[in-house]
Amino acid sequence: MAEEISVTKDSVIGDVIKSVPGAEDVIRKYFGDGCFTCPGINMESIAFGATMHNTDPEVVVADIKKLMG
Repeated sequence: MAEEISVTKDSVIGDVIKSVPGAEDVIRKYFGDGCFTCPGINMESIAFGATMHNTDPEVVVADIKKLMG
């Protein structure tokens, strides 16, 4: 299992997807499928993605944290 990370709005989307089981579905829910073909996924933060998709980054982070127990 991947090491546990602390998820914040500044976390890199790709790192979160690799480290938190189910996070991919949360990202898809808020940001759509485009993230998974965009090279920015490995350098852009949840906050950046939220800005691009007119979403509150704290809502995305809260949903991912629910997966972490």
